[in-house]
Amino acid sequence: MTLRLHNFFRSSTSTRLRAALNLKGLDYEYVAYALRKGENRTAAYLGLNPAGLVPALELDDGTVLTQSLAIIEWLDETYPNPPLLPADTGGRARVRSLAYMIACEIHPLNNLRVLNRLGAQFGAGEDAVAEWFSHWVTETFDAIEATLAGSLQTGRCCHGDVPSLADICLYAQVWNNRRFSIPLENWPTIAKIFGELDGIAAFRNAAPPNQPDAE
Repeated sequence: MTLRLHNFFRSSTSTRLRAALNLKGLDYEYVAYALRKGENRTAAYLGLNPAGLVPALELDDGTVLTQSLAIIEWLDETYPNPPLLPADTGGRARVRSLAYMIACEIHPLNNLRVLNRLGAQFGAGEDAVAEWFSHWVTETFDAIEATLAGSLQTGRCCHGDVPSLADICLYAQVWNNRRFSIPLENWPTIAKIFGELDGIAAFRNAAPPNQPDAE
């Protein structure tokens, strides 16, 4: 199957999907969109994804999948090895919970559309936007750190020693935090896991600075 990834190097949701594809050992065509230039709002791209968001995964039969977590679960069902969710129901719930803390609590408040709106509608300057971003990261990273540090289920990765959906989301978010110079020193367990993940080629090759459209 030919896979075409519509994405942007700095987008954390795109980083998630690149990491998942790499972990599955799947080749894909890389199609880049400069979000700040509005390249994701062209008629051609809106024809593929009416929401105008990245990433989108286009299949060779013309099917277009959207929303990073939905795409990753499709990948896991279509290409089951290596699995990105544990075999047991409790483990899957824990991994999804950790992933959703990032995908549902941090990302919706800190994505580019929201940050741009803070300036356009409320006159927020760069410092105010950075404070907003840091606040919502800290709120949830504090909770994730406590969850990870307080569980025997945490290993070298978020759940045991094998990368999962939770690690994919965590890795992408830490890279996104670097845009606003948010250090990891207050979250030692997260920092340790990020270090483990960054040593895995599938993750490192998905990182924003290693993409062809990186600025």
